[in-house]
Amino acid sequence: MNKKVLAIYYTQSGQMGEIVDTFTSPLVDAGFDVEKVLIKLVSGYEFPWTGKRFFSVMPSCVLGIPEPLQPLELKEQKYDLVIIGYQPWFLSPSIPANSLLHDEGFRDVIKDTPVITISAGRNMWINSYVRVRNMLKEAGARLVGNVALLDKHPNPISFVTIFYWMLTGKKDRYLNIFPRPGVSEQDIAATVEYGRTVARHLQNNDWGTLQDELIEQKAVEINYKLMFIEARAKPIFMAWAKIIAKRKNRTPWLSAFKYYLFVALFLGAPVLLTLDAIFLKPFSAKRINRNKLKYLQVIN
Repeated sequence: MNKKVLAIYYTQSGQMGEIVDTFTSPLVDAGFDVEKVLIKLVSGYEFPWTGKRFFSVMPSCVLGIPEPLQPLELKEQKYDLVIIGYQPWFLSPSIPANSLLHDEGFRDVIKDTPVITISAGRNMWINSYVRVRNMLKEAGARLVGNVALLDKHPNPISFVTIFYWMLTGKKDRYLNIFPRPGVSEQDIAATVEYGRTVARHLQNNDWGTLQDELIEQKAVEINYKLMFIEARAKPIFMAWAKIIAKRKNRTPWLSAFKYYLFVALFLGAPVLLTLDAIFLKPFSAKRINRNKLKYLQVIN
């Protein structure tokens, strides 16, 4: 019987659609039946964003509050493999991804089913991945692989370029000085190799070593500095989200969070990384490697 694959994803700019098309092309070439479905919310998010609209979703995103989905029109009730493409927003799964993973109908589809996750974001993906991994476990899905695609330019540069892209909708070089924003075309093209690896495992129905092979192919890598920053930012973002969610007038609080974010990125993070490099990192090699392994794997 022909194996059936569901690739379900959310995109505003079209980038994730390009990633899913490239990643699944070897599955199509292998003769598998690949169904691609775009996640749609009842009240969607326009692209490009406005700055006000972007920051307004922070509390719901960080607190994991789902939004109603438009009905999922799936051809099958069960699949041999489900691929979920999502974006990290504010160190959390995007609202569309979180809403999908709270949908009871979709949870029935992925129960007892192999799942591969693909994220595409600016650079910090670990916290969102851990939350997605936990939700999949709660739904009874079998997470067998994870791919994390990033903008690999330095943190301050990618911060500028992603906001330029997000607020203008233009994926070109800002001022003809900065690099193009988002995941590079080269890295998107490389996902075809990851897809070939997946196709081989799907053909054999053997998922035991898939993630190890994806790690060897550098489909997912961990930058220690970003891991360090994200671990410390996670509880701070949660505290901000809880405070803002309780306010009737959120505008001044969201504005305060925005300026906190700028200060934390351009001033706070460099100071913390310098202190860590002097006082902590040289004495924490085992703990760092343990944490990296924990986030690279698909098992909690």
